[in-house]
Amino acid sequence: MKTCWFHLMPYRFLPENFENDYRSVWVDVPQSLYDGRKVHGLYNEYLDELEHAERLGFDGLCVNEHHQNAYGLMPSPNLMAAALTRRTSKAALVVLGNSLALYNPPVRVAEEFAMLDTISGGRLVAGFPVGTSMDTNFGYGVNPATLRDRYYEAHDLVMQAWTRPETFAFNGKYTQLRYVNIWPRPLQLPHPPVWIPGGGSVETWEWTARLNYVYCYLSYYGYKRGKTTMDGFWQALERLGVDDNPYRAGFLQLVCVSETDAAAEREYFEHVHYFYQRCLHVWEGFAEAPGYRTLKTLQAGVRSQVGDQARKIRQSLDWKKYVNEGYIIAGSPATVREQLADCVQKLRVGHLMVLLQIGSMPKELVFKNTELFGKEVLPYMRDTWKGYEDHWWPSGAGNGDAA
Repeated sequence: MKTCWFHLMPYRFLPENFENDYRSVWVDVPQSLYDGRKVHGLYNEYLDELEHAERLGFDGLCVNEHHQNAYGLMPSPNLMAAALTRRTSKAALVVLGNSLALYNPPVRVAEEFAMLDTISGGRLVAGFPVGTSMDTNFGYGVNPATLRDRYYEAHDLVMQAWTRPETFAFNGKYTQLRYVNIWPRPLQLPHPPVWIPGGGSVETWEWTARLNYVYCYLSYYGYKRGKTTMDGFWQALERLGVDDNPYRAGFLQLVCVSETDAAAEREYFEHVHYFYQRCLHVWEGFAEAPGYRTLKTLQAGVRSQVGDQARKIRQSLDWKKYVNEGYIIAGSPATVREQLADCVQKLRVGHLMVLLQIGSMPKELVFKNTELFGKEVLPYMRDTWKGYEDHWWPSGAGNGDAA
């Protein structure tokens, strides 16, 4: 079992009445709410937290890409990963990832990931998300009708740039390059392991299986609702005749650990509530542009995690519902161990990504959450999938011994 520490890097200074007085945390969140001096502190604080996670034995450190929002201050996860390459030595650097359709030419992704892999000594996991509609369609102006075609074409270009030994020409529909010949190339051969983050798009399941990639379900609805999606993923693999190695899958879960269940509620509730009520406050008009979802996914009834319908559900949440419905796993170390074991077994995931900095959580509480998890929970999870081999782990990273 591999456990990765995932950071969203939220702006944790949104006003108390934000969800009532402002339209959206994404796309048109007012610049009047932004304070550069505070963000300077946040970036350094957040990097401290990621480095602390490696010291406590987490197998990987996860960063990701979002644009024009106060939900996550990471338009370039590659910059954060670059900072971590020199401040860490064993943990995998899991970049989840670069939204391929946004790069012109996409070969830039092949080059920057190759740099990260080389500097880190082969510790890179390369993530390729399609990206949210807020990021891709509204923030970067990509036509939703062409987004996925651009994504698949960019993926093909990156993979060819990494694996073809000769200089070649690429003549795609959206990108034409007379010469493709990247320097440097990835240290890991033939290329770094590829993980595909998804929000429930059903066609992604078969695509990742056919290419032998890891599928990562990044859900804020928690593991109980996430089971439907992960069941669909495993059923898709069964139809294709692909084995059920749990390391083919990853899942993101919010976790809060304290000395007792009551202490967890007292310490973490306000920060969890900040995340669900303010960080996910996205205007319905930005949630999904027409054409963003594929017909197959719409027919499957997959719902957006943001927008009006999601907001109505979130507004009724209190601590008891957050816990009972699986949005968060929270409580004493014993409680968290028991619920996490249930989570990874039911979802059959070999790569667990835990969000231990949530919403407005300050650094000292993040350190406490990380330390309790690292010492009281993590050691009990390592042998969960003993007998299975993780073929999707970077060759230069520690193998369960990052501490």
